[in-house]
Amino acid sequence: MSVDTVQTPKTPWWSREPDAVASELATSPQGLTGSEAASRLQKYGRNQLTAAKPASFVQLCVKQLADPMNIMLVAVAVISFAIGQASTGILVALLVAFNVFSGARQEQKAQASVDALATMQVPQVRVHRDGAVVSLPAPELVPGDVVELEAGDIVPADARILRSTTLETQEAALTGESTPIEKSATATAEDVVLGDRSSMVYQNTSVTRGTATVIVVATGMSTEMGAIATMLAQVERVRSPLQKELGSLTNVIGAVAWGAVAIIIGIGLMRNQSFADLMFLGTAVAISAIPTGMPTFVQQMLAWGANQLAQSKAIIASLNDVETLGATSAICSDKTGTLTMNEMMARSIWIGGRTFSVDGAGYSFEGAVRSADGEPVEHNQALAYALALPNDATVSADGVVIGDPTEAAFVVLAQKLGVDVPEIKRKFPRLAEVPFDSDYKFMATFHRTELQGQDRLIAIVKGAPDVLLARSTEAFVDRTTRAPVATLADKVTEEIEYRSSQGLRTLALAIRVFEDKEEKAALADPMSSMQGLVFVGVVGIVDPLRLEAKLAVEEAQAAGITVRMITGDHVVTAAAIGKELGLTGQGMAGVDFAALSDAEVDSRLDDLSVFGRVTPQDKLRLVQRLQNRGEVVAMTGDAVNDAAAIKQADIGVAMGSGSEVTKQAAKLVLTDDNFATLVHAVRLGRAVYQKIANYLTFQMGQLISLVLLFLVASIFNVNEGMALTPIQVLVLNFAVAIFAVIVIIMEPEQPGLMQRPPRNVNQGIASGKNVLRWLIYGAVLFLVSFAPLWIFSDDLAGADTPSYPVTMTYVIMAFGTLGTAIALRRDPEFGFKAPWGKAMQLQIWPVLFIVLSTELGFLQRWIGTTSLSPNEWLICILMTLVLVGVVVGDTALRHKKPAAVTPTVQQAVEPARAR
Repeated sequence: MSVDTVQTPKTPWWSREPDAVASELATSPQGLTGSEAASRLQKYGRNQLTAAKPASFVQLCVKQLADPMNIMLVAVAVISFAIGQASTGILVALLVAFNVFSGARQEQKAQASVDALATMQVPQVRVHRDGAVVSLPAPELVPGDVVELEAGDIVPADARILRSTTLETQEAALTGESTPIEKSATATAEDVVLGDRSSMVYQNTSVTRGTATVIVVATGMSTEMGAIATMLAQVERVRSPLQKELGSLTNVIGAVAWGAVAIIIGIGLMRNQSFADLMFLGTAVAISAIPTGMPTFVQQMLAWGANQLAQSKAIIASLNDVETLGATSAICSDKTGTLTMNEMMARSIWIGGRTFSVDGAGYSFEGAVRSADGEPVEHNQALAYALALPNDATVSADGVVIGDPTEAAFVVLAQKLGVDVPEIKRKFPRLAEVPFDSDYKFMATFHRTELQGQDRLIAIVKGAPDVLLARSTEAFVDRTTRAPVATLADKVTEEIEYRSSQGLRTLALAIRVFEDKEEKAALADPMSSMQGLVFVGVVGIVDPLRLEAKLAVEEAQAAGITVRMITGDHVVTAAAIGKELGLTGQGMAGVDFAALSDAEVDSRLDDLSVFGRVTPQDKLRLVQRLQNRGEVVAMTGDAVNDAAAIKQADIGVAMGSGSEVTKQAAKLVLTDDNFATLVHAVRLGRAVYQKIANYLTFQMGQLISLVLLFLVASIFNVNEGMALTPIQVLVLNFAVAIFAVIVIIMEPEQPGLMQRPPRNVNQGIASGKNVLRWLIYGAVLFLVSFAPLWIFSDDLAGADTPSYPVTMTYVIMAFGTLGTAIALRRDPEFGFKAPWGKAMQLQIWPVLFIVLSTELGFLQRWIGTTSLSPNEWLICILMTLVLVGVVVGDTALRHKKPAAVTPTVQQAVEPARAR
């Protein structure tokens, strides 16, 4: 193979021997020459990720302008100017401008995920060039470069290990696995998954232990990080259910609006009305038939929801996604750092034949070691020393860790057992050590201590339980008594298997006390003395669940939402944690999931709730299969490897402390990293959708009544078809309707929202049941508004002259709009009952405006109204009450007693917990 094939992602470098890799890459352990590196840099490009060019603000405005509702309004504005109705044209044009610019501003917040990935590049690396080790910027690396790595380094590119010493890397950002991965130069099988490629290191993962010399095999967009960036560029954001529903509704409204205009103009032509009059009438009909305020008001309600989410520590990227939360029917949650704390801690100890549990959470020193009956045990100093001394990690009192997470868990456990770890390390310095190596799977440190009044050399060993068991001849059966290890081997194996089945990672402790004559040889060759150990016990370690995670999962399930956990951990570990969370389905490994056909996945999804050892492609496919069967999917995560699936999901949810890539790919960011906050956000999403549905009910009722008003007036030639002027319609749609929206927005959410199943997005807002309500409300509002035009038709003065029948119609339409909104503010509960709140107090202002618009001269001239007599006002009020009575009666028929509310995770998301 030539170096030309280097950047082919399918090359299984992990299965090739180091010498073969160097040969195929036309390099050597001494690295490349400067000239060859320059040639390859020219050929393959810089080691950086390609950023996608974002859309300009002008392009976003054009996209917003192409919305069907805005196109219809533009047409109305153009016609208004053409027939000399400048004031109407200006108002409609301003409305279009507001819709376009506000929508474009929201679109501009779309996240540039690839740009964020590019910023994660490591600035400097140590690389072999021209036979010497030099420091170079990471973007200058090329395939074939030989790089030196040590603990604390960030891996600058995908590379094959040539040689290593006790190397471990933290790959949670790429694979989702919470524990460091042991690495070595030993080749692995060609078909192993990404997380098991132990002979490889990957870009932007971190070295937690050891050193290595590696050969770069992929740079830039050809790395695994580049593959994720490519997936992000290829994944299109999914339109929210509300966007789809309003899009369909807008098409229907458009057809009705222009159909009504065509009918009315056709009638006018048959009556030989002038072109100017017909255009004036057509403009009025178009404005009345198009819910001109709907995009603005829906956006304002979504903005209100976004503000409520922000106060609850959930930041939404797009207003249109607020209501999608309420439709969520499936949550695919990453485990590490989302459901768990991403902090290793000791949970269980088996020592001397006894089992102990460990309290606490993460790296906090708070907690106690308890016996099987739950009582705290007295401090075991010997065990604490065994945990603290063979340990290179440090943990501060506020939980800041330097070093390996597993060793940090041992430090914390030692502190809980009552010792000051830094002081113990100073008191008992290391005299020799056997550093950890993945080949023999243990480490040991040698110290002097006083035993039974004598100064003795001891070795404390920490490592894999099966390895230490094989190297032991005795084991403690209590604090002082030993027994041959063969008599306890089966019991130790049973304890190890039990902890593994509970999702715990197990490590064992052993010691050896040296006789005086053995000390010199032991210190000279520590490894040779690692036989004849005394087995001490087994410690079970876990990345613990967040305290509120289980309660949050229960609440989600009570709301009819299916929760699945996906992780880079082994499926046995993941399944145990899933069981603790209350996920009752089966577990499946990523390699098995990838082997299933789409049809097989679809048939088994209901039985699967835990996925382990998954790749980014597996996560993306899982989301897509759920969406394919109609689910509204929320995908949570905090690592780079979650980004593509998060972007694909209907609601991609990132953790605030997660990678910048994931946050920018997401539609929702939880600033407190709290899974429970997502459940709270779903509740808010449901409340927002209910408010939008209530708003559309009164808005569509008004629209239907206006269309009927103009159609009937034209058919029967009432006031030359001009039931209301264009300005009157605009006043109704804005000056009045905005206060109706405020009533609905400010109404507190109804109880029992999280005891209902997710709404069926296929039924949508314009379901048959809802359309029937719109028709009923619209028909009644039409009848009471048309009555003055019909009854007092002899007093109509024509389309260009104000008259009291038209003014009465305008007043009834306004009062009816407000009355309907009040009646619907807490639908399906009654709206005309306490508590009233500030929103109800605000309703005095639109009422006052309507009255003044019929009495003040300048408003009369602008709007086209006249003064009304007391009797005419009384008729308007009575007609309004008829409409309100119908709405209240319909509410009473549909009223159901709310379900009993179960405990929620509200306490977990109180503002006081915000960071």
